[in-house]
Amino acid sequence: MTVVSPERVSGYVLEAGEGDAYWLLGMLEIVKISGAETGGAFGMVEVTVRAGEGSPWHVHHEEDEWFYVLEGGLTVWVGDECHSLSPGSFAFGPKGTPHTFYGETDGAKALIGFSPFQFEGFLHEVGEPAAERVLPPPLTEAPDVARLIPIAARNGFDILGPPGPPPGR
Repeated sequence: MTVVSPERVSGYVLEAGEGDAYWLLGMLEIVKISGAETGGAFGMVEVTVRAGEGSPWHVHHEEDEWFYVLEGGLTVWVGDECHSLSPGSFAFGPKGTPHTFYGETDGAKALIGFSPFQFEGFLHEVGEPAAERVLPPPLTEAPDVARLIPIAARNGFDILGPPGPPPGR
């Protein structure tokens, strides 16, 4: 686990849409609190996703992940359980348990939290700074999972399958 030395942060406010924005695997991800601000202890991103797009099936070894839906619908798999989440719904993917999420509706939006915030390294390495705070152009092909596997491993998690339902589901 990488621990980041915290900057002296006395608190702050971000307005809607504010924060460092990235395009990652067809999603818009806006960092609301970074590892630099928490010493790596936790972080949170606001994610907007299209229907059918989302995260690869993966497992974090030291990092818990949770999901709070703000708009639209999100499917979240935690282990063998599939959950359809609507606004106000919450799901928890504990470290050591494979999980994934993907949009049920275009423009689904959720807050996703991490503790500690190891995922941030993956976001910086694979994502690209968002040219605009909108969804990136739609994916024209599936993400190159083979390319992503070693990047994920460097950032504390294993990719087990492509975005969408877990393999075999």
